[in-house]
Amino acid sequence: MGMFNIREPRRMEHHYIYYDERKEKLRKIEENARRDLGMLDGEETFDPNRIRGKFLESTKHLRRRKQSGAKPVSTPVIIMILVALIILLHYLLTGEWMF
Repeated sequence: MGMFNIREPRRMEHHYIYYDERKEKLRKIEENARRDLGMLDGEETFDPNRIRGKFLESTKHLRRRKQSGAKPVSTPVIIMILVALIILLHYLLTGEWMF
């Protein structure tokens, strides 16, 4: 029956070299006690409003765009302007409309 028994691989057991489990437990107990007493002086909690906009503020080119208030021009607008310029150039050179 060895043909149908699939062996599972051995589980990995990784033991940290520089880890003191006792010290970590004591730190958690102290932190919980301080939180219960209201003594935490700088509790870091996740606040999405604190993070919002940080990427735009940290890059130079996006910061400039945000300060100037200019919106980027879309591709269809650029194509329409180019077509209008080509029609105008054709009219000025030949004196007649393309249509």
